[in-house]
Amino acid sequence: MNTTATPLITRSDTTVPVTVFARTTATPRKAFDVIAPIDLTTVFHPVFPFPGVTEVRNQTQSWDHAGPSRNPTFGDGSQATERLTEYVAGHGFAYELTEFTNVLGSLAAGVRGEWSFFPDGDGSSIRWTYEFKPLRGRRLILAGPFRPLWRRYMQRALDRMVDVVEAA
Repeated sequence: MNTTATPLITRSDTTVPVTVFARTTATPRKAFDVIAPIDLTTVFHPVFPFPGVTEVRNQTQSWDHAGPSRNPTFGDGSQATERLTEYVAGHGFAYELTEFTNVLGSLAAGVRGEWSFFPDGDGSSIRWTYEFKPLRGRRLILAGPFRPLWRRYMQRALDRMVDVVEAA
């Protein structure tokens, strides 16, 4: 269920997707229950050239249904606005990030993040996609030199999340 009147990304938009994967011995439900509300400061550490998340401000409600918003704040003092747009307990969730005050604000109108949790043998497979909506004239930057750096940042964060899931 999408709570916004106009989604950030529509079918006609040309976006730049970045997807990472991981496996865990936990069930999809357990992995979802740990990752959906995870403390961003524990898993988003700096990975050059990107800062880590140092604080989350202004969270409007619990992060367990479509609608709440919050402001992740980064180690360089920048921030973004994040809004949870979809939430299907045990299966997946999606969110939009907008209003970046760092370099992303000059590259993208925003990002749609989407998480999916699937059965995989005795555990689960996790898929996480960031879909950037580039600003006019910025697609080649996002699709070119930016993409592999961002993929590395995402994979390191996902690996830390899987460690938290496995320890739970």
